[in-house]
Order: sequence, then C-alpha cells, then structure tokens
Amino acid sequence: QRVLINISGLRFETQLGTLNQFPDTLLGDPDKRIRYFDPLRNEYFFDRNRPSFDGILYFYQSGGKLRRPVNVSIDVFADEIRFYQLGEEAMERFREDEGFIKEEEKPLPRNEFQRQVWLIFEYPESSSSARAIAIVSVLVILISIITFCLETLPEFRDESENPMALPPQSGGLNGTTRDSPPMQPPSSLADPFFIIETTCVIWFTFELLVRFFACPSKPEFSRNIMNIIDIVAIIPYFITLGTELAHEQQQPGAGSSNGGGGQQQAMSLAILRVIRLVRVFRIFKLSRHSKGLQILGQTLKASMRELGLLIFFLFIGVILFSSAVYFAEADDPESHFSSIPDAFWWAVVTMTTVGYGDMRPVTVGGKIVGSLCAIAGVLTIALPVPVIVSNFNYFYHRETDHEEQAILKDEHSSTQGSAAGGDAKRRSSRNSLNKSVVHLENSEEFNNDTSSLEKTNIKARSNVDLRKSLYAFCLDTNRETDL
Repeated sequence: QRVLINISGLRFETQLGTLNQFPDTLLGDPDKRIRYFDPLRNEYFFDRNRPSFDGILYFYQSGGKLRRPVNVSIDVFADEIRFYQLGEEAMERFREDEGFIKEEEKPLPRNEFQRQVWLIFEYPESSSSARAIAIVSVLVILISIITFCLETLPEFRDESENPMALPPQSGGLNGTTRDSPPMQPPSSLADPFFIIETTCVIWFTFELLVRFFACPSKPEFSRNIMNIIDIVAIIPYFITLGTELAHEQQQPGAGSSNGGGGQQQAMSLAILRVIRLVRVFRIFKLSRHSKGLQILGQTLKASMRELGLLIFFLFIGVILFSSAVYFAEADDPESHFSSIPDAFWWAVVTMTTVGYGDMRPVTVGGKIVGSLCAIAGVLTIALPVPVIVSNFNYFYHRETDHEEQAILKDEHSSTQGSAAGGDAKRRSSRNSLNKSVVHLENSEEFNNDTSSLEKTNIKARSNVDLRKSLYAFCLDTNRETDL
C-alpha cells in the first residue's frame, strides 16, 4: 500500500511497509503519524524542512542508514532526526559520521557508598547535595585567591619578609655595638591571613582525600591534570608551615652569627616567595566547576600545533627586526638599543602591537623598520587565529549538544514512565471507538451514504483506516451527525 507524504508542499511517495520497518519512529507508528493525516487529500502533511526529508526517507528505504544532504546544516538535520523520532542510536551514528567524537563513558566505583561520594564531589549536576558541595568549593577557592592578593598590600604586608626593612642591630650613640638582642617580628602563625589560609587548605585537603579514596581508579586519578593542580595548590602551605615552625625553634640561639645568617635568611625568604607564588594556581581549580574554562583548555590543547607555529613565527620576526633596528640605530648617540638582545623586548612589544614606548627608534631607518615590524606582527598573529577559533567553536557546539542530549534523555525517561498509563487510556479509547464504529455501521444513515464514503478512496482495513473513514464521513457538510 502506497503512502503519500507532503513536506511543506513537496510530496514524497513510498510504501507503507517501508515505514513499518521502524515501528518506534514517528512515521513507522500508525498512532503517532495519524495526527498529521489529511483525509481530504489522503496524505500526511508535515510543516518541516523539505531538503532534510531526503535523508529521513533514505533512512527508511536503506534499512537504517542515515545520510545528511549536503545543502542542510548539521543543526537543522539533527532537529529533524529528533522530530521524526529516529532514536538515540541513529543520532549517535549521525554524530560519528559528522566527525563528533563520542565521549567515553566515565567509570563509576563499584561500591555503592563510594559511588555516591564520588558523584557528590565529582559531578555537581548529579544531585542537590553535590551542587551545594560545588558552591562551597567555589567560595573557598575565591576566598583563598582574594586572601592571596590582599596580603600583599602595604597595610598588611609582614615586615619580616623584607630583609632590608629589618631594624638595625648595631649603632648606639657612639657607634658601638649594642649587646641587647634585636627585636624579633611577631610570629606569622597568629596572622589572620594565615588562619584563613589554614581554613582553606583544610577544605582543599579534605576534598582531595575524599575524592582520592572514592575514585574508581587510583592510577587514573593520580595522572589527571586537575588533581595534580589540586596537589600543587596545597603543597606551598605545608612548606611554609614547616619553615615557620623550624624558624621559631631556631629563634633562641639565632643571635650568634649575623653575617652569614642574614644572607641565608634572605635566600630562604626568596625561596618562600617563589613557593607562595604557586598558590596562584588555585585559580585553575575553578575550571572543575566551569564549563567555559574546560572548553578553553580543550581548545588550547587541540591548538598546540598552531600555537607552536605562532611562537616560531614570532621568534623569527623578533630575531630579524631586532637585528635590523639595532644596525639602523647604531650611529645615533641617543639610540635606545645598545645591543641586539636588548632590542628583543622592543621587537616583541611591537609585533604584538602593544607598544609600551619605553624603547623606540629615533632615526628614519629605525622608524621604517618599526613600521615593518608592526605590520609583520599583525599578519603573523592573524594567520593561526582562525584555526584556534574554529577549534573553540567545535568544542563549544559539542558541549552544548551534549547538554541538549542529556535533557532529551531525561525527557525520554520521564515519558517512558508515564507510557504505561497512556497505553491503558489508548486501549480504552480504541474500544470505545470500535463500539462507535459498529453502532454507526448498523445505522441507516451510514448504509444509505456508502456512495459518499467510497468517494474518499479509503478502505477500512484497520482501526486506523476506520478512523480515517469516520473523520471523512463527519466532514461532509450535507450530513448532520452526533458523532
């Protein structure tokens, strides 16, 4: 039996058996497609995208092969797949054919308690308690970063960190050395910033240990870059704490050697500053709770080749233009370029179009070299940018598509839950429809108007066809019926 399908005015004709191969789809299920049936034209009408239906119809004709027409965008064709309810398997095959990488299913712990703890600390969207833990973690990270910045203000800076600012230990009224010991700075363990830092580190350590013991794979957990960042973010605190405790233990006998002790103290303070600088990496902990930062990291990882080319091109330009501007300014006594390495900074600043102005060419030849350097820098930076932007768009659309797929899966699971009750209602409606059909067929009006029913060219071979017949029978304006 042939079926006529009208897609926004473009008619397609196929066999009913072709559609019935996939009974779970919109066109393969008679109960689903009957809503779009037009009995006057004896066709199914869909106000959908016409070019996309070539691929949809090919899905039924080929037994499940899905091919997107070249003149249809990926987003439009994906919407058509969802509308015609071709299924998740068809959508996954379509995404793989279009180059979308299928994300690997992340393993979960086998133990039920560990699984629940892992979901709470690793997947904020899994439950309300997981979302609350994520909010607390973000607040602690922000407090730690704000504290790290505020403690460098002059009003809060510890004078003991600056060895040049320590009070002199000698120099009485007659220039002789005092015998009294120098005044020691207060302990930093009682500093409010240290207390806040301790509280934050306690939370970070607790979160890291809980996630480590609840993770499904300890080796994978140890190799994860985000977990490495978590470890690096808390190590400076323990090193600083150990240094402060060791310094307090050495205070009673620290007055004997001042010459080498001051130099050693300055060296230890410099090392501590470098270690404390590592605390700034805590800002990367926010990427665990931010999809945007994750997309940016994936983009940079996928664009390493382009970034390498960019750095290589900049390196070549810096060498060329720093050498050119040095020789162009060599005869001018007011030249700012004393050597070629000294001109590297100027070349980098000019090629990146920043232009601080601390170093600038003075002669005409130097200005010409500077102009060429600026133009070359614009071209060099602009060449790899489209590839990086393309990678960003790819990862962004993939992430948004995953979110849409998750929403659709949730809706599909909720509709399956209510399907049982819907089936009972449909069965009762079918029984009442059959009773009305029998009653109508026994009436004289129906028997007398069989000729008008035959004009609709519809043969009652199933319940669906009976519905069509009744619908066409009731549309006759010359007939009055209570149906």
